[in-house]
Amino acid sequence: MKTTAHSARGFTLVEVIIVMVITGIIGGIIAIFIRVPVQNYVDTAGRAELSDIADTAVRRMTRELRLAVPNSIRLNTTPQTIEFVPTKTGGRYLASEDGAPAANPYLSFTSTASLAFTVVGAMPTGRQAIIANDNIVVFNEGSGSADVWAAVGNRAVVQSVLGNVVTLASNPYAIPNPPIPHPLHRFLVTNGPVRYVCSGNNLLRFERYPFATAVNATPPTTPAVLASNVSSCTFAYTASENNTRSGLVTLTLVLQRTGATGPETVTLLQQVHVDNTP
Repeated sequence: MKTTAHSARGFTLVEVIIVMVITGIIGGIIAIFIRVPVQNYVDTAGRAELSDIADTAVRRMTRELRLAVPNSIRLNTTPQTIEFVPTKTGGRYLASEDGAPAANPYLSFTSTASLAFTVVGAMPTGRQAIIANDNIVVFNEGSGSADVWAAVGNRAVVQSVLGNVVTLASNPYAIPNPPIPHPLHRFLVTNGPVRYVCSGNNLLRFERYPFATAVNATPPTTPAVLASNVSSCTFAYTASENNTRSGLVTLTLVLQRTGATGPETVTLLQQVHVDNTP
């Protein structure tokens, strides 16, 4: 019986080396062509994220500034700070010249003992409802006794609300001589100041802290981080020379991240027109 032998054939060492070299060359070529688009995508996504953070922060600041109590905006440069009093709602108060009946108390500008007044028209509801510890501001001109930041000025704390009658904890409107009522009997409601501060690499937002005559002290509340990766920010406020009842706030926010080719920055500038008519 004759047996036929079959020889087993495999790869030689030279063939393996050639395959490895060719694979390495192909891999290098692919890496060269793929790396740049991938890195560009990563950098673009990073810049888009920075832009989105900056845009969200500035949009919120813009929305609140447009609702600020007239003449309540003030600044500080160390650190960069902008502070103001957002308006929650407003209305019209019953005045003595309206000929109010005894059942409907009017807002007194002559007697500090008179604490209750009637809101004319429908009372605000929902998130705008007037509640205890809100502040009633009347005719804020931003100076003297008509200053919401003054220790004793045109701001009173709400003690209670029953129907359309608001009772105050005290009546500071009767202290100035002469009194400073609103010509149209209007009032604004706020639940406290708001402050934006650039500190470290963050843009911080403080809210609902006590009123103070100066902007220097740090509010005794825990801030919310509105934006991170902040390299610098600048807040500016200019009152119009031709129209004392308007102003312009300029917000400049610069965010920075480390990209493949070094630091990358996104700068967002926003200007906000504010109405200072009390």
